[in-house]
Amino acid sequence: MDLGEFNQLSTDDARARLRPCLDVNRWIDGVVAARPFSTVEAAREAARTSATPLTDDEINQAMSHHPRIGERAEGSSAEAALSSREQAGLGSLDGDVQERLAAGNAAYEERFDRVFLIRAAGRSPEEILAELQRRMANTDTDELAEVGEQLIQIAALRLEGLLA
Repeated sequence: MDLGEFNQLSTDDARARLRPCLDVNRWIDGVVAARPFSTVEAAREAARTSATPLTDDEINQAMSHHPRIGERAEGSSAEAALSSREQAGLGSLDGDVQERLAAGNAAYEERFDRVFLIRAAGRSPEEILAELQRRMANTDTDELAEVGEQLIQIAALRLEGLLA
């Protein structure tokens, strides 16, 4: 689908196409209402600003679609396909990196009671591990804000991919 096709979709069809990017109604409504877009960058900017900041409830809802970093998403949903594609850049993780990610994921989940979420696209496994370690020192409030920002970054990238 290209930008012109997206701009011409009915509201319901546009909503359906956006939901796998970020399952937050307020965000979806904001992006749909901002159409038509003159450029993909304008659409991406709408994706970045339409839900900023995400509420705690919106973050929790959106998080239900994200697997652990370094693990394959289960199922055949659009969200699972997008997540698998985004994590593909991590390549085949060697045993040491896989073990450190698994240990980091477990520690993060123990600390914050949620899956560690990070925009994987464009990041190496070492960068992701460094971010995981850095974020372990966050307060609950600061970490929730970072998770929200990561969700918005992922949504913007997914929308850009949808329009490519």
